[in-house]
Amino acid sequence: MNIPVLRTVGEIRNLVRSWKQDGLRVGLVPTMGYLHQGHLALVQHGLRFCDRIVMSIFVNPTQFGPNEDFDRYPRDEHGDRAKAEEAGVSALFCPYLNEMYPAGAETYVSLDRLPHHLCGPLRPGHFRGVATICTKLFVAVEPDVAVFGEKDYQQAVIIKRLALDLLLPTRIETAPIVRESDGLAMSSRNVYLAPDERRRALCIVQALDQAELSVKRGEYDVRKIRLQIMALLNSANFQVDYVDFVHPDTLENEESIGSPTIVAIAGFIGKTRLIDNRLLIPPNPTDDQKRVW
Repeated sequence: MNIPVLRTVGEIRNLVRSWKQDGLRVGLVPTMGYLHQGHLALVQHGLRFCDRIVMSIFVNPTQFGPNEDFDRYPRDEHGDRAKAEEAGVSALFCPYLNEMYPAGAETYVSLDRLPHHLCGPLRPGHFRGVATICTKLFVAVEPDVAVFGEKDYQQAVIIKRLALDLLLPTRIETAPIVRESDGLAMSSRNVYLAPDERRRALCIVQALDQAELSVKRGEYDVRKIRLQIMALLNSANFQVDYVDFVHPDTLENEESIGSPTIVAIAGFIGKTRLIDNRLLIPPNPTDDQKRVW
């Protein structure tokens, strides 16, 4: 039997509350659809903690800038429904636009510091849109757990901070990046890549590998590692937005890798924007230094 597709807040809230009355734990996997194995891995991660999984599919207009790809963002609700059901999702929440943003809506959720790093300066308003829609989804679905992928590392950090600051009862879980067989991080936007662009996109993975190898060989100077990475990216004609080395919790820039550090890369292959990251751990870290999140 096909899983239900619910369009209103009242419908999803009633369903979730009925599950909870039966003593079931409910997880939420928020997505914008056009599902790939990375999304489905989030479902599997959520099923470790929950009895039922709600997957939301909503292409959120407030997180797209005026020159971004909202109108052409890939959509396939029919195919998504089949994939979600096979993965173990119990219900899809695909709300109407006016359910998430009632007429005259003027309330948004913003964070002061975390959005000013990495992608934030390049995508003004993006994380305000992300924080707002996630808050709305948490209020609508009332999940015990919500699962996010670590490919969108900054987003995951922001949502964890949001849940903590707003005293939300939802626990935020993160799941590792899922990659194609050649190492490219899975993304709904990969469909935009022409064959040559798809091949050149592997420069991101090669750059992350180089950073990890440099640290293993004892190079901790961020400036030197960045130069190595930039050479790889430039050779593939990758238009770099940033190559940053940041603290895993605060996202503040690091000058030396003396403790676990996230190296994050963003930029364009052709017209397609791609992001990826890697946790760099210096040799022989202390137990406290191994802690991330």
